[in-house]
Amino acid sequence: MFRLMKKTLVILAAVLAADIPVCHAAAVRDGLGHLQERHRFARQHVPTVPEDTLTICIMGDVMLHSAQIENCHARYASANPEADSMKSGHYDFSPCLGEIRHLLESADLSIANMEFTLAGPPYSGYPAFCAPDSYAEYVADCGVDVFLTANNHILDKGASGAMRTLEIYDTMKDRGILNTGCFADSTSMADGYPLIVDVKGVKIALVNFTYGTNVSIQNSYPAVCGMDREEIAAAMKKARENSDIIIALPHWGIEYALEHSEKQAEMAEFLVRRGADAIIGSHPHVVQDTDTIKALDGTPVPVVYSLGNIISNMSAANTQEGLVVILPVIRYSDGSAKAGTPEYTFTWCSLPGKLTDCHVTVPIRRFMDRKDEWMDPSDHDKMLSTYRRILKTSGIKDK
Repeated sequence: MFRLMKKTLVILAAVLAADIPVCHAAAVRDGLGHLQERHRFARQHVPTVPEDTLTICIMGDVMLHSAQIENCHARYASANPEADSMKSGHYDFSPCLGEIRHLLESADLSIANMEFTLAGPPYSGYPAFCAPDSYAEYVADCGVDVFLTANNHILDKGASGAMRTLEIYDTMKDRGILNTGCFADSTSMADGYPLIVDVKGVKIALVNFTYGTNVSIQNSYPAVCGMDREEIAAAMKKARENSDIIIALPHWGIEYALEHSEKQAEMAEFLVRRGADAIIGSHPHVVQDTDTIKALDGTPVPVVYSLGNIISNMSAANTQEGLVVILPVIRYSDGSAKAGTPEYTFTWCSLPGKLTDCHVTVPIRRFMDRKDEWMDPSDHDKMLSTYRRILKTSGIKDK
């Protein structure tokens, strides 16, 4: 698991200028000829030692609805009757991600979309999400290294709410927890968009942006990275010049749609042309279909249009199923790196009174044959029927 004490955050102080020949007609049009130079690895290369392969774990929407706040408050209050957890911010989140934390902790870099603010009490769920600070601490304790903040809910509590969220996240940098997507000022945006981290000697660029926000503000800052093609192109250019692997993390698409939209497809092509090695999306609250787009050099680029929810209080069709992506990255003896074939773990968020007395996310495959453990067996049936439906629509071959 990536932590700042062991890995180096690469600060993008300036854009490096380079005269590299253009070697493809499409690249001439887009000014991207040096993409093929970046993909300089030879396909016959194999890792020299097992340590040459690292893993990146990416999960979908981490949400906190009012029912989750109340449930985790009740759990803490029951165990600590003398404490006023609503004021102190103490909640018992421990069961929520406990069944999947091994996926987060075992990866070299783990990433999550944080679909809420940390604006301070009073805490609230939909439509204006505001979580206790301890919720972010809990997610980090489960193994998440990078918080994604470019999403439609980051400004739910206005500019002040977003600024406080960033302040809290900044206090976590000492323990190696980074964030990207929303920025307090121009300096932090220049340094963190894209965010580039050094993991086992491989520089990984994370380009996170959103289609928009539910609340607009007049201030220039905090600034949320939006779906502006010029801004994204500039971020991708920085990433190409300063990293080995680029992962685009768009917040996009139509809510609850199991298939991606035409706009998503167009943006995916745009990102691949500018050097993305993988595209992993969020926002629709359901797992969407997947695709593979060929880069300029013929390399297949995996596209996961939406990971769905990892945890929430949603119960509408398909919203309880999520997806955890494990993306292997192979480092070769010549110093180059290549993204491998993603591996997938389908998850199910069971609500209180269904599997247990709280919101808990479980790996579906591991719980398929454990129906007798459910408090409400109909939730197990719903899990399996949703899983079969998503397998068909996503195109994922779950091994």
